[in-house]
Amino acid sequence: MQKQETIQVKDKTFAISIPELELKQQIKRVADEITRDYAGRQPVFLAVLNGSFIFAADLLREIDLPCEISFVKLASYQGTNSTGSIREVIGLNIDITDRPVIIVEDIVDTGLTMAHMLDTLKGHNPASIDICTLLLKPTKLQVKLDIRYCCKEIPDDFVVGFGLDYDGFGRNTKDIYTIIQNQ
Repeated sequence: MQKQETIQVKDKTFAISIPELELKQQIKRVADEITRDYAGRQPVFLAVLNGSFIFAADLLREIDLPCEISFVKLASYQGTNSTGSIREVIGLNIDITDRPVIIVEDIVDTGLTMAHMLDTLKGHNPASIDICTLLLKPTKLQVKLDIRYCCKEIPDDFVVGFGLDYDGFGRNTKDIYTIIQNQ
């Protein structure tokens, strides 16, 4: 899919808001921070599917550490709205006992999904847990989270692209697009 100023995803129109170059620069910055902070350790990156798969791939290619990656799938969105309930679809399949864990998330808005995930992971006795997110909506947070690594803070708008979707569509753009209101 080539770069366009606006895109149509199902019944919604979106305008470009974060170009690929800016995303890549911020991912490199965060990867360098993680590489520095985790020097001498072997973290487990735990990527939350489906949205984080593109971010996780780009992030891991920039990490200069011995590490592992695994995936979990949690769902809390339906259409453009958070459902407020989280259901674990695919669980943890790697032993994280006494290992440093870095959760890789596409976007943190209410924080409810992340809080649920942190509670679940703490039961597996990791050495530490840090959160790494591509996007953060700080004005939307409903729970207190310590987000150590964030590529970009955004306003409370619905976004697609670079792995983020609207009802399963729109993940395959290189840029991030924001919904155009008043349609």
